[in-house]
Amino acid sequence: MTEIRDYWLRQLIGGAKQLSVGLDYAQCTRMLDYLEILERWNRRFNLTAVRDPATVVPRHLLDSLSIADLIRGTEVLDMGSGAGLPGLPLAIALPDRNLTLLDANGKKTRFLEHCRMAIGLENLRVVHSRVEDHRPGGIYNTVVSRAFSSLPEIVRLSSHLLAPGGYWLAMKGELPQTELQGLQQRGFAVQVRKLNVPQTEGIRNVVICQEGARQ
Repeated sequence: MTEIRDYWLRQLIGGAKQLSVGLDYAQCTRMLDYLEILERWNRRFNLTAVRDPATVVPRHLLDSLSIADLIRGTEVLDMGSGAGLPGLPLAIALPDRNLTLLDANGKKTRFLEHCRMAIGLENLRVVHSRVEDHRPGGIYNTVVSRAFSSLPEIVRLSSHLLAPGGYWLAMKGELPQTELQGLQQRGFAVQVRKLNVPQTEGIRNVVICQEGARQ
């Protein structure tokens, strides 16, 4: 495991530098601890389809960190967090933000709670709930999602969770043009940013949608 951790560390340091995300040694250690826990749990519970040790850093960690500079406000929700992506790496990289990881699957929230305690993330909270049933009262400045659902469905399910002026960051591959146009026609302000994730191939984008722009 020492050899693979050294490989992961080199991938992480190089990739984070390309993304202009500053990580100290303790943060890098926590991220690698997370990957090791994920690898162990994945053998039993199939939390993620990515199993090749050579690809987990770029596809899990660097992909998550590619939106770090877009996070605004102190309260952030990762809806449908699954195995903790992108929320858990963001919680490690952004210790001044409070990350809530929400998922309706009990197996996955147990895994996330285990990670929270094992890694020692005081700025991380795990919630076992469906998005529409989560009722903290519009406290989140940013709601992030990664391969969760269609854009209209993301907006419909979580609009009650946004604080005034809050917005969504929806991580996507190919852009769903019909969905984008539909939101724009409803008066939402929609922007698209291409994500250049180091050490990966394929198309990655993030859709930035602001609820405050609705008519």
